[in-house]
Amino acid sequence: MPRVGVLALQGDVREHERALNSLSVDVTRVRTREQLDEVDALVMPGGESTAIAHLLVTSELRAALVDRLSKGMPVLGTCAGLILLSREVLDGRVDQWSFETLDVSVRRNGYGRQLASFETTLRVREVGDVHGVFIRAPKIEKVGDVVEILASHDHGDGEHAVLVRQGNVWGCAFHPELTDDTRVHRLFVETI
Repeated sequence: MPRVGVLALQGDVREHERALNSLSVDVTRVRTREQLDEVDALVMPGGESTAIAHLLVTSELRAALVDRLSKGMPVLGTCAGLILLSREVLDGRVDQWSFETLDVSVRRNGYGRQLASFETTLRVREVGDVHGVFIRAPKIEKVGDVVEILASHDHGDGEHAVLVRQGNVWGCAFHPELTDDTRVHRLFVETI
């Protein structure tokens, strides 16, 4: 089994650990470059994207992650993690940056603020129906030609991708770690 890191700077760290542990995956909390060097893949959790971005810089993990991502390290970004992996962040702060490894454009809080959070059933290709939890979720507005859409959702304004992958880079607008269903995590782990 691969060793999967969970970026442990802010966000749903324990929830992702729980999901991965239930799949008998070796999990490492990643806070330092040395811990990043020990893992085969990484989960970038939900949280607050600008806070995580700031912590990536102050912890000196940003450059190390750029290096690992450029070498093809598998990564799953959920919610804020998706924002950090996206090529373009719409309505971001002036100082908002991203790794630009996933050819999608996302809108922060695209489905609305905290009070507009919602849950719904999603049809995930290769998995079936899963419960999707959207909390201040980013909305994927554009998808590049090389990006594979694994799930989409119509929230009243047309279909938008909510789970995508581009090679080893996965982006998820919802929070699969907040349910007991580990099939999205399993699908990611099986590709490592």
